[in-house]
Amino acid sequence: MHLTLAEQFERALGAILARVRVSGHAFEPSWKIAVAYSGGLDSSVLLYLMRDYLAGADGRLFAFHIHHGISPNASAWLAHCAQEAARFGVSFDARRVELRNRGKVGVEEAARLSRYAALGELCRAHDVPLLLTAHHQDDQAETVLLQLLRGSGVAGLSGMDVVNTAPGLLGDAELLIGRPLLSASRLELEQFASARQIGYVDDESNADTRFARNALRHHVMPALKQYFPGFQERLARSAQHAQSAQAMLNELAARDFEQCADGEGLDLGRLRTLSRERIDNLLRYWFHRHGLRMPSTAWLEELRAQLQHTESDTQMCVTHPDGRVRRFRDRLMLLPNPAADTSCVASEPFVWNGESSLHFAAFAGSLHFEEAQEGVSMQWLRRQSLSIRRRQGGERVKLAPDRPSRSLKQHYQSLDIPVWERERLPLIFAGENLLFAAGIGMDCRPESDDATPKIRLRWCADIG
Repeated sequence: MHLTLAEQFERALGAILARVRVSGHAFEPSWKIAVAYSGGLDSSVLLYLMRDYLAGADGRLFAFHIHHGISPNASAWLAHCAQEAARFGVSFDARRVELRNRGKVGVEEAARLSRYAALGELCRAHDVPLLLTAHHQDDQAETVLLQLLRGSGVAGLSGMDVVNTAPGLLGDAELLIGRPLLSASRLELEQFASARQIGYVDDESNADTRFARNALRHHVMPALKQYFPGFQERLARSAQHAQSAQAMLNELAARDFEQCADGEGLDLGRLRTLSRERIDNLLRYWFHRHGLRMPSTAWLEELRAQLQHTESDTQMCVTHPDGRVRRFRDRLMLLPNPAADTSCVASEPFVWNGESSLHFAAFAGSLHFEEAQEGVSMQWLRRQSLSIRRRQGGERVKLAPDRPSRSLKQHYQSLDIPVWERERLPLIFAGENLLFAAGIGMDCRPESDDATPKIRLRWCADIG
């Protein structure tokens, strides 16, 4: 029996709220829910359905609109959305955004990224945990076709899920995106809007076939519809099969990760016992755990080639737009890109006047001054001409009176500090005498007086 659009919507929304509960979010009838409201057909129908669904309930409904400023009609659309939201009795808010990096990613992708970032800001501003979008069955078919033409794997061919998090888009791992119209066709939405006399705007950019999705919508999909009627539903079903396959791949990757994890990295000996396919699957899972974009097939092949042909004491670095993969002894480490390049920073003089910490932007970190049982006297430290420097070579540290003086390299090796971390660890000098080596500790200074209180130094690198 074919369900009406309202019945499909209510069933899908029930599934979304059930998934929300399973994921640990305790949904309550008084929850705030928002609709991403462009004013077009799809979001207008969704807003209408949500208003009826929450009628008489405690939940509060929001309509969030994003003004891109691309179309000369953008301000008119904003006014229309505000008016319709007021007529429906729905809380309304909007954001104006400027497209960034359009030269790198194109206008379409830049608009999408800006839109979702602004929607995430609106959700946080109004304490809304669930954002609904009006993606429907035709959108799902377009997504699967686009991913297929791009040569995507199982994850890409999974299309859009009925509910998921998207921290890379919304800027928050706690926000959820729900799509309660995925089982409905655009034709059903058009018929519903006509029967209910729902007003909506028409974005003229949807007719511009220079954009890949519009080219599919206006040229490819009509031909598919002619020769393969109902193809949208079948592509949506294929996406569901791909989602199931991806879920199993994620379970396998989680098991492999548990076996191969070694602290913050992966044990190379255990990793090499896996097949090539399982290694790639595990590495993608590893990237996802770190919140990084998925590596390409070519990138994974390059990484596997380097792992196969490098010795344990060889420095290895495979770069990725979001980070770097380094090898340290028998471990593989995934590192985010540093907040700043500090490799060429010169010595920076400073004086300590009793602050609890000093931040050194050029060295991407802060130096903390803490009272302790052992250290240098506070009065002595105030009188010194201090400087923060990079390691030049030949420096030595003596950690205690009864311990020998050793080179920084010897200390780094005994403390198991990877080579790439040593590059970012600064040194603190009092005059020309090494006082503190970040990652190692304070130099023993018998010449400092015995007055109290004592101060010890601690270095904390910026996160990023």
